[in-house]
Amino acid sequence: MSADEQPFPSVWTRPRRQRREQPALSREQIVSTALQLLDAEGIDALSMRKLGTRLNAGATSMYSHVANKDELIELVVDEVYGEIELPDAGDPARWRAATTHCAHSLRSAFLRHPWIVSVLGEAGMAYLGPNMMRLFESLLTVFEEAGFSLAEADQAVNTVVSFVIGVSTSEAAWLTMLARSGRSEQEWTERLWPAAEQAVAPYPRLRRLYAAQRGQDMGGAREDHFDGGLACVLDGLETRRARA
Repeated sequence: MSADEQPFPSVWTRPRRQRREQPALSREQIVSTALQLLDAEGIDALSMRKLGTRLNAGATSMYSHVANKDELIELVVDEVYGEIELPDAGDPARWRAATTHCAHSLRSAFLRHPWIVSVLGEAGMAYLGPNMMRLFESLLTVFEEAGFSLAEADQAVNTVVSFVIGVSTSEAAWLTMLARSGRSEQEWTERLWPAAEQAVAPYPRLRRLYAAQRGQDMGGAREDHFDGGLACVLDGLETRRARA
């Protein structure tokens, strides 16, 4: 079946080609090398030609596994989701702790691979990947076992994941900019602070907020911001669970 004949062009909807002989290059090798390239040089550096050079492989060897760059991105995104620790659904009373642990693992994976936030909206049918499906199935189990209906569990999972992606997107953009600048988080913040203070001068609440944050450890502040926001989300879900 060609890509044009597929109802939805995706690596997950195209049958894997069967080869009689053992291929010189595996899909796993392609995905692993693409992930290394993305982590080292970012999404703009990814091309099938550059990947082939890294693999010392011709186009034919690669295209027998991946039809195009879009399929490659689907595979690599799912590979990142495979790094996320699945929540433990063993104790329904600890649903918050299980969800919190998984949310932190998701955020950590995104910050290890900051390029991913720029392709989530372009990753085609990446949500059909086995690693992403395992993650969502595990989270649905946690919420359903805790007393949510399946429909409510679906809403809860989407809310938590959306929060994590939203925060991680901002963090990944910030950390990517820092890496390009060659400065540490604290150095950049201290250089920026005078301009920030001048910008908030007409706004009393922002002015007080910025004054209270002056001199904070920025990495620790980002952790606190994430924990506080996640707690707000889970508090809301707890209220809905109790009402149900």
